[in-house]
Amino acid sequence: MRLILRIAGTWLIGLALVLLVVDGTKSLGANALVFTSLSDLWTTVHPPSLAAVEEFFETRFFAQLLDAALKAVLNYPAFAVFGLPGIVLALLGRAPRRERFLRADQI
Repeated sequence: MRLILRIAGTWLIGLALVLLVVDGTKSLGANALVFTSLSDLWTTVHPPSLAAVEEFFETRFFAQLLDAALKAVLNYPAFAVFGLPGIVLALLGRAPRRERFLRADQI
């Protein structure tokens, strides 16, 4: 299980770094900070799936709450949306911490 968490975390961190480099090159070209939001990225990659997710959330019980949460997440920079879960998954998948120091009676 730890291996799967570490692999998924590494992939998400790698994707976040690629998106950060893309935003960095756009920022250099524009002479200003440019961040690509998740909605812009999703619209570029596959617009019908974004519409399908929005329609799915509209049919749920807490539609207004889910819609507000989805809009908030879609406005965040794409590298942060992928990077933060990647870091969390990588930390969850790391090996358990071992004692680094020995007590005097253990020597």
